[in-house]
Amino acid sequence: MATLAEIRAKLQANENRKGGDRPKGDSAIYAHWNIPEGTTARVRFLPDADPKNTLFWVTREIIRLPFAGIKGQADSKPVVVQVPCMEMYKEACPILAEVRPWFKTKDPGMEELGRKYWKKKSYLFQGFVHDNPLGEDKTPENPIRRFVISPQIYNLIETSLTDPDITELPTDYQAGLDFSIKKTSKGGYADYSTSGFARKETALTAEELEAIEQYGLYNLSDFLPKKPGEVELQIIKEMFEASVDGQPYDPDRWANYFKPSGFQSGNGASNDDTDTPAVAAKPVLAAVAKAAPAPVAEAAPWEEDEGTSTASAPVATPAPKAATSDKAADILALIRNRQK
Repeated sequence: MATLAEIRAKLQANENRKGGDRPKGDSAIYAHWNIPEGTTARVRFLPDADPKNTLFWVTREIIRLPFAGIKGQADSKPVVVQVPCMEMYKEACPILAEVRPWFKTKDPGMEELGRKYWKKKSYLFQGFVHDNPLGEDKTPENPIRRFVISPQIYNLIETSLTDPDITELPTDYQAGLDFSIKKTSKGGYADYSTSGFARKETALTAEELEAIEQYGLYNLSDFLPKKPGEVELQIIKEMFEASVDGQPYDPDRWANYFKPSGFQSGNGASNDDTDTPAVAAKPVLAAVAKAAPAPVAEAAPWEEDEGTSTASAPVATPAPKAATSDKAADILALIRNRQK
């Protein structure tokens, strides 16, 4: 398990480089966006099972391609096909390469169009739900849930990790911190700006430790979209150009690769939006119908920030050992050096 110092170092390196209801069949996702306004969901994040991941989350970067309708369907409504941004895999993204110059034209129309096709981020975490205001009818047997976190909440988490008052990794089994997701409203929309980590450290319960031992932790990267190959990249370029030109979505050209959610392909299979890893030879990514936002309502994070493909859930990875607390001096030194 990574130390807090390693996480802070990676966050600093990243900074330096810069210069709704859940779909059916996956109750492991905790839909915190559905909690009532004025309530709090208290959760406890756990580390990623992947020992190569310094952080305890992974980032999804998705691009939304809107289409006015579906070719051959006169009564079709606007749809949005979601495709993975290649920057998520540390490679150049052909769409962003096209879009970036739009922001340099100083043309408001081009800038607005650029934002339309810019990548959207969401963040995948895992952990326990300690206080649950949802009143779920059915909870999964495995109490380790997955969280799809929006940028607003993520920014609070990232900022907290640089707080010198936090001296232990929040995912530590014995000295970690719960995180309170507090839902209020601002300007008619859901607001989470008062969310944050607890100031008091708490240990996981015996039952929670047993659950980690029994079920293991998720390898979070398993839930990222499959990296597109050369053929898929060509399809993405075609769809992007067609979307910008105002053309409808063409299932004859693209349905074997990327298609709107619920769209019936020639073999009768539809693409349901699930949070499972891509293992098929051809990625089938989710899309959502385009709709105006409703007051005091919030779309699920994947409807704004991510795309996924359909496949069976992965087998959990055995849990890593809890982090030790012998890095406090290193953590404080890192903080002081950065502040200088």
